[in-house]
Amino acid sequence: QVQLVESGGGLVQAGGSLRLSCAASGRTFSTYAMGWFRQAPGKEREFVAAISRSGRNTNYAETVKGRFTISRDNTNNSVYLQMNSLKPEGTAVYHCAAQSQYSDYVPRNKYEYTYWGQGAQVTVSS
Repeated sequence: QVQLVESGGGLVQAGGSLRLSCAASGRTFSTYAMGWFRQAPGKEREFVAAISRSGRNTNYAETVKGRFTISRDNTNNSVYLQMNSLKPEGTAVYHCAAQSQYSDYVPRNKYEYTYWGQGAQVTVSS
């Protein structure tokens, strides 16, 4: 069982930056691929970024590539999402997710993840 808690959300102006953190409670964090997804009101949850269990491999949605960076610290059971050049369309609740893996695979599909955090609100004003 894994518990995930996001933090670092808030209100920023377009063009600004935020760094989201996700703290995981669990003894085998290093065996989990981690992902970030976001969901705006009335919209379906969409993939943002993900990182493999080792941290060697990452994947990004085309909409955030070059602006967002996912990273992890397996010594502290944490995953991060550095968000730069934020746009109003980035306004959403951001969730971190975890999925146990047996290789360095990086899941992009929300249905590939088992554990989810409660989410952190990110609001980007124009």
